[in-house]
Order: sequence, then C-alpha cells, then structure tokens
Amino acid sequence: MANSSSAINTPFFIILLLLWSCTLHVRGCYTSIISFGDSLTDTGNLKQLTSGLNQKPLNFFLPPYGESFFHEPTGRCSNGRLIIDFIAESLNLSYVRPFYGGNDSQMMELGQGVNYAVVGATALDSSFFEARGIHNPTTNTSLGYQVEWFKQWLPSICANVSDCSLVLASSLSIVGEIGGNDYNHALAGGKSIDEVEAYVPFVVEAIISAINELIELGVKTLLVPGNLPIGCSAEYLTMYNGVDKMEHDNLTGCLTQLNKFTEYYNELLVTELNKTRHLHPGANIIYADYYNAAMQFFQSPNKYGAFHYNDSIACGDPSSTVCAQPDTYANWDGLHLTESAYKVISKSLLQGPFTVPQFKSFCPRTILKEMDGLSSYM
Repeated sequence: MANSSSAINTPFFIILLLLWSCTLHVRGCYTSIISFGDSLTDTGNLKQLTSGLNQKPLNFFLPPYGESFFHEPTGRCSNGRLIIDFIAESLNLSYVRPFYGGNDSQMMELGQGVNYAVVGATALDSSFFEARGIHNPTTNTSLGYQVEWFKQWLPSICANVSDCSLVLASSLSIVGEIGGNDYNHALAGGKSIDEVEAYVPFVVEAIISAINELIELGVKTLLVPGNLPIGCSAEYLTMYNGVDKMEHDNLTGCLTQLNKFTEYYNELLVTELNKTRHLHPGANIIYADYYNAAMQFFQSPNKYGAFHYNDSIACGDPSSTVCAQPDTYANWDGLHLTESAYKVISKSLLQGPFTVPQFKSFCPRTILKEMDGLSSYM
C-alpha cells in the first residue's frame, strides 16, 4: 500500500513543483510589493491627497514631470519611472499603485501591491520638527503614519484570503528611502550640519521601529535603502556654493562634509539592521546601498552630464527649461534624479553588488526580467 501511494503521489508532487516553478518565473520571486517612503518612492499619494484641496498644484504635478515615460505628471518626482517601478518590472509585477485613489482592497490579489510613500514624508513625526522650529512645506506625513495606514488596510485584504500571513510572506516590503527629508527640511531651514547630525539616531530608531512592527505583522522580506550621497545633489551644491568651509571632492566635485554625513547615517542604519536580523532570524532584511550605487555615475560626470539647476525657478514652473535629452543626465530637478539614473541604481541593486545580503541570493538573476538598455548593472 505504501509503494502504491508513493507511485500515485510522486508524479502529482512533480506536477505541483513544475507549476510552482512556472508561476515563480512568470510572476518573479514575489507576488506583490508593499512600499513606504518619500519622494524617491511616491507613485501618486501626495497628488491624490492634495487633489481635492483648493490650492495651487505643487510643481511635482505639472509638466515636465513624467514626460519621458508616462507622458504626463503622475505624482512621481522624476521625468519617468522610479526605482520602485524598475523593481516591479524586474519582478514581473504591475507598477505599484498609490494607497490613495486606488481600489486598495483588491491590490494584493491583483499582484499590484500598495504604496504608502508620500512626497516630503519624514521618518520622524512632525512634532519632532515643530519643537525645533523646522517647517515641512509639503506634508505632515511620517513613516509612522504610513505604517498605521498599512495596519488599517490589512484587515480588508485578510478578509479575502484564507491565510493572510501567506500574502505578506510572499510580498516584498520596501521601507524607504525614508529619512532624507528629516535632514533636507532642517538644512533648508538654516540648521547647521552639526545640529542635524544629532537627529540621526532618532531617525534610525524610527525606521527600525517600523521594521520591527512590520515583521510582527507578518512581513518576511524587507528591502531597506540607505540615503543617496546628498553632497552630490545639485540643490545642495547650489545652496552651499561659495561657502568656504564646504570642501569639494576632487574626483566628483561633491560636497565632502555632506557625503560624510550621509555615510555616518548609512553606517548607523546598517549597524541597527544587523541587530534587527538577530532579533528576527526568520525575516529577510536586505540593505540597499543607494549611496554607492549612485556614486557610480557621480564619479563619471562626463558620462552622465553636469547639473543644470536654478534654485530660483522650480521645475514645473512655466519659465523653467528642460534639457533636450534629460536621460543623458543624472540630475532631474535639483534634488531628484532622472529615470535613467534610477534605472542604473535599480539594476545595481537587483543584479549587482549593492545590497547586503545580495538580492540575487533571494531572487536569482535568471528569474529577474532584464532591464532594457542596460547590458550590465552599469
């Protein structure tokens, strides 16, 4: 009887395995993406949140934003796709819809995931900045708010599946980039770099707290980006132009002190992520090294173009001008990057060495969809 049962079940098991393998190849390594963050990740939440308000549209929602791919402004802070869009493409998933303005109760079932990122969002709550006289001109949304939105939404999807933990376990959660605005708003408000450096432990603590909460809710795989080299940002290069104490790197022309600040933040984030891995051995926590992935093109300014930036005229203003070929540049609007730059970063993360552990250890390159126009991660 045992032999007979084995003879019947073995082919059935092989068929199931083949079906699972085919599904994995078609859909990628994950069935959906759950995302949190700021303008580097927002696919339209702030646009939806402000659409009903009687106010002048923010420049992010006006042309030429979106011109190179979507051919209209979508709420993304670029001329086209963002890193999250390229990740979705590589995983054979649909673009991740913003939480606001979509039919969120069906997103996970449709493999579209859900995006809670908001332009201008901070890791810390607004009360932290108000106590220090810092104004956020865009939103009072923090990472804590976004996690609360996720918790409020979770029962609606759990009601439609037999085991909600399986949905979360098969999803990729992207936590960030978040934290950059905690420093951007403060520096733009006149705070010194030394003062803003004191915020770093609080920012990292807020991110780690959110990660712990997501893991406790059932999330299994988290991609956690560090910050970009802000010393290479056209906005900061303009802001600190002529300031004697701000040294420039001889190779890149970037601001040395600001990049060292970013390195300090990223190092502390990595240290705390390592501690979190020990606390949650069943979770996959992947650090995404945005800093060094981006430094590839900042170290090749002749290849990726100099910045063309005027801090007195915002991108989207009728009097602003756009480069004839924006995707031959890395910089888009002073603070954000072009679709081309985001594509380089994305491929460097998914198929290159700029994640710890490497992303391909969780999702082999043979399963990832090749990104058009890039024969290698650089």
